Amino acid sequence: MAEKKFKAKVNGKTVKFGAKGYSIAPGTAKGDNYCARSSGIKPCKNKPCANDLSRQAWGCVGKKSVKSAAKKFKRIK
Repeated sequence: MAEKKFKAKVNGKTVKFGAKGYSIAPGTAKGDNYCARSSGIKPCKNKPCANDLSRQAWGCVGKKSVKSAAKKFKRIK
């Protein structure tokens, strides 16, 4: 499994997500592209999943990335 950049603990479950070496830039064209692509991924059965958390980090609102909606997550060292 590839190394991950962030982790979040929700309801006692730790989820690692985000590829190392890539940056998150909410509110940019890059963010809009990511949100548009990731909006088509099917929802997972056991919440939270990596896609949900990545979309929160990018500040996705539908298919747009909004800087004010972005959430910070703990980085893995």
